[in-house]
Amino acid sequence: MVVSQPTASQLRRWRQHLANERAEAAVYRDLAQRRDGAEREILLQLAAAEGRHENHWLTLLGDQVGRPHRPDLRTRVLGFLARHLGSVFTLALAQRAEARSAYETDVDATPTMAADERIHMEVVRALASRGRDQLSGSFRAAVFGANDGLVSNLALVLGISATGVSNHTILATGLAGLIAGALSMGAGEYVSVNSQLELLEASTPSATAGTAVKALDVDANELALVYRARGMSEEEAAEQSAAVFASLRSGALGDSPLGEVSTEKHEAVGTGLRAAVSSFMFFASGALIPVLPYLFGLSGITAVVVSAVLVGLALLSTGMIVGLLSGGPPLRRAMRQLLIGYGAATVTYLLGLLFGTAAG
Repeated sequence: MVVSQPTASQLRRWRQHLANERAEAAVYRDLAQRRDGAEREILLQLAAAEGRHENHWLTLLGDQVGRPHRPDLRTRVLGFLARHLGSVFTLALAQRAEARSAYETDVDATPTMAADERIHMEVVRALASRGRDQLSGSFRAAVFGANDGLVSNLALVLGISATGVSNHTILATGLAGLIAGALSMGAGEYVSVNSQLELLEASTPSATAGTAVKALDVDANELALVYRARGMSEEEAAEQSAAVFASLRSGALGDSPLGEVSTEKHEAVGTGLRAAVSSFMFFASGALIPVLPYLFGLSGITAVVVSAVLVGLALLSTGMIVGLLSGGPPLRRAMRQLLIGYGAATVTYLLGLLFGTAAG
């Protein structure tokens, strides 16, 4: 692409693209330093691709590169996270950055560059999904536990305070709600995870059933039924069982003729005790926040406002974290969390006012 006498606006835009491409390449190199194997290689190749885009803007600018521009704020934040954290949060942000590439509408970017950014988004999405899978169990317990504690205890504290009872009663009610809710969450998570593990255990093939294959009657055996029960057609099951017996006759039959018993699902679910402790702790940490103003001696409308503000900040934080990890818009997720929490608290506060007036 040849451009004669670019305008001042074009030069600014090209220099900004150049700065962003250099910064994004550095992000991928920094992330690669924290990884090994295939992930490291993939990230380095992404950095090399950003280098090709950098060369495009250098070619357009020619001898008018000028002073180096600062990358935009989003890319600078990415760079900071990549240098200091290098976690799934950084990859999730990088995924969103690739999705918001301006090359689709920039007339000075090539169609190939725009296509590259779409593919980069899918590559980063796949890398980020590995981290999301590893976080899924503990992260779910953390977010749900903390949010339940925040919302339920804020609603409880505000509802009780609206009735006009004493500060001591509000504090006692809030602490009771914290303990009862945390115990309920922990017990529920323990039962849920253990039940899921029991279901998985019941559906997992026996690790010792394969040893029976060597003793089966070749002419009248039920091995094909195993494969048919697992979803194979009659013909496929017959072929598979014939192959197993051919291996048996040749002495090449392995230790797991019925297939390996996978424990991946069990590992993904985790343990009931760990999930219970996590849920208890995260619920308690969330439920403590609405009570803090009353613990420090505040009362009346002051305590209500401070409690609501503290919980609001916490809800915004958890909402943004959910948005980042899910690849969705963080601000929208944060506002959703805030509106849900404040909606529940408002309803219980109004009910408390109603009951307080009726009792008066």
